[in-house]
Amino acid sequence: MGSVNRRDLGLLLLRVGTGAVLAAHGSQKLAGWFGGGGIEGTTAAMEAMGFHPPKHSAIAAGLGEAGGGALLALGLATPAAGAAAAGAMAGAVAVHAPAGFFAQGGGYEYPAFLGFTAAAIGLTGPGRYSVDHATRHAFDKPWMVALAFAGSAVAAAAVVGKRSRGQAAAQEMPEPEEF
Repeated sequence: MGSVNRRDLGLLLLRVGTGAVLAAHGSQKLAGWFGGGGIEGTTAAMEAMGFHPPKHSAIAAGLGEAGGGALLALGLATPAAGAAAAGAMAGAVAVHAPAGFFAQGGGYEYPAFLGFTAAAIGLTGPGRYSVDHATRHAFDKPWMVALAFAGSAVAAAAVVGKRSRGQAAAQEMPEPEEF
């Protein structure tokens, strides 16, 4: 066995830290852990934020975060994991964008950081200290990077676009008259 590689050790720390944060955040949505709303609460939140259908959106966001985060932490199927987490964070960025950049004002700083970090790990690869490395990259092939990120980009654009169109249509609807 060779000496410890600082690059691979750095990737391990980045993967585990980012993956754990994403997995915890997604488990709030899916299971209600760590003070989260679970599927029911997340479904209501998704509806209030303009995502339709809200239950499907809640499940997709939870799986993208929890599943993508867990896979990133393990370094398993790293391109798909990074792409899934980045796609889920694109939806969160869209929700927070009207509040500006900084998180202290409700902005998109934090989900953007998580999304960019997940994407960077997915593109860079998991490093030597990973399940992908141990399995000789069975789920981390070069063609998987392109496919995973293209699929995630298309899905995120479709979901965010549908939400934007729904919000625009809702703003154009006249208020009902009271009698």
